[in-house]
Amino acid sequence: MRALVQRVAEASVSVNAEIVGATGPGLLILVCAMQGDDTGRALALADKILKLRIFRDEDGKTNRSLADVGGGVLVVSQFTLAADTSRGNRPGFSNAAPPDLGRRLYEAFADHLTAQGVAVGRGVFGAEMQVSLVNDGPMTIWLDQ
Repeated sequence: MRALVQRVAEASVSVNAEIVGATGPGLLILVCAMQGDDTGRALALADKILKLRIFRDEDGKTNRSLADVGGGVLVVSQFTLAADTSRGNRPGFSNAAPPDLGRRLYEAFADHLTAQGVAVGRGVFGAEMQVSLVNDGPMTIWLDQ
């Protein structure tokens, strides 16, 4: 599993000009299931993100986790995180999991965050989406699990 995590003041995702998911202060998580991934990896990645200490404490240091600050998340599937640009100028996406598996792992990832008490907004798997965000920091972290 692969994720691009952005600390945000707010974020939303729209499909056909209609907002389908949003969060206030917290994280925007762009997530991609890769070839060979399974539910265990999806849940481990979710747990890792929950524990990331990327929020400021009272001294302005990044010592607090999502759980510590009570933040929400917006989870958006993004198979293009699997892009391979090593040959030529057109990205290849053969490293991404097949769509059925990708959907299952995306849902397991988001459901696990919800089960941990996090308010989770979601995009629509496989849809053409527009994502809006106010990046806080900016703080952007790339994670592979």
